[in-house]
Amino acid sequence: MGPAKFMRAAALVLAAVASAMVSAEAEGRQEVSREMVKSTLASRRAGMNLTITLNTLGGRAELGPEALGANGLEGEENLCDPNVGQVAGYLTLAEQNKHYFFWFFESRNKPESDPVAVWLTGGPGCSGMVGLFNELGPCKVNKDGASTHLNPNSWNANANMVFIDQPGETGFSYGDGDIDEAGVSMDLYIFITEFMKKFDKYSGNDFYTVGESYGGHYVPAFANRIFNENKDRAEGVPHINLKGFGVGNGLTDPVEQYKYYAQMAFNSTTAPSRVSERVYHNMVRQTSTCIDLIAECNTKKHPRFKCQLALMECNQMLVVPYTSTGYNVYDMRVKCEVPPLCYDFSEVDKYLNSARVQKYLGVQKKWESCNMQVNQQMSGDFERRYQQLVPPMLEAGIRGLIYAGDCDYICNWLGNRAWTMKLPWSGQDGFNDAGEKPWMVGDSEAGKARSHGPFTFLQVYQAGHMVPLDQPEAAKAMFETFISGGSFP
Repeated sequence: MGPAKFMRAAALVLAAVASAMVSAEAEGRQEVSREMVKSTLASRRAGMNLTITLNTLGGRAELGPEALGANGLEGEENLCDPNVGQVAGYLTLAEQNKHYFFWFFESRNKPESDPVAVWLTGGPGCSGMVGLFNELGPCKVNKDGASTHLNPNSWNANANMVFIDQPGETGFSYGDGDIDEAGVSMDLYIFITEFMKKFDKYSGNDFYTVGESYGGHYVPAFANRIFNENKDRAEGVPHINLKGFGVGNGLTDPVEQYKYYAQMAFNSTTAPSRVSERVYHNMVRQTSTCIDLIAECNTKKHPRFKCQLALMECNQMLVVPYTSTGYNVYDMRVKCEVPPLCYDFSEVDKYLNSARVQKYLGVQKKWESCNMQVNQQMSGDFERRYQQLVPPMLEAGIRGLIYAGDCDYICNWLGNRAWTMKLPWSGQDGFNDAGEKPWMVGDSEAGKARSHGPFTFLQVYQAGHMVPLDQPEAAKAMFETFISGGSFP
């Protein structure tokens, strides 16, 4: 999620959930999704060949500075960063009628040995191109919506970056969607293993996945899928050298995170107070009801309607009081200027929907930052907890970074800090006892870090939901510390 990644502007939330409330058909889709995952896993472990193809535009099977652009149309200038190899295309999962669009950029430093990192934008239903062009990609779109300029703070400075439009109809992708993390994580696992088979020059490189907002669901599920599948791979399926996972301003443990909305709205200590004391006390009174609903969603059977009810009721109790003030749910310092997503990224919309760029990319679909239909399809997954997937990876020494801009409301730093401290793992006491220490970027204090062993929580000063947008230099330094194995305090 992110600006163009609506974790929900109130009215849309309620309308979306109401229209998506459970039906027998929705429950049936959930069962089909589970069976598809089981079938896919069984096929891979039996060594069967799946009808999955990775199509790179223009037939570019090799990367390097000579592979400029997406498909190298004669006479066409490079769309984004002319100094690195890049490939755009579709991963096609024919059995599932899924066609995932991706855009890959080599590292500006040492692509042959630098890590590979997959970026997952949230929503659910928001395009990876939002992260690419508005936050951390190699270039940004100019105000004319017709050209780009290099981003000096791009995360591909020392990493090979992959941006994906997922699930389903998100961005330039098309075909069937997913409704839960079982489907999402399976599709992403297929993507990365097929990518590494196609471009095996990277197959031994360290691998990281990082995401934002609803990436708090996607990233733990995807990383944990890799972690488990590495133990029991089918013949011919590459080992993914998973080294770490990161989540920025994410929704990972709703049971803990929803407890902090009232405090964030009234007295966060890092952002302006946006509700009255009376509204604050009313929010506090309703919080326990909300938490009970989310807990019921997370029971063993967790029927979708219980989760959708929790989403609708909790947002009515704890999100609507804030959004009704007119302030940006993603940045408490400013008004929501362009409802419902609050930010104006119209130049990216113009750029990606131009005939020239679409011809160059080989796509024939109108691009939109976020797809509300995809968002609705995932409504039964929204209040599910995914923090329980983190401890096994930490115990294995895989690095985890949870970071949060401290001016975001919807996935605020208070709730994110709370769930990391509640997380049961062998290092929990050490993590909690570590305290928070200044995090320096150059000569400036950019935030506070709490670290122990492979796990870090990072509060980023004066940043909203999209940390790389608001604090680009600090975000780049954070990412490079993370992938290099450095320490934060």
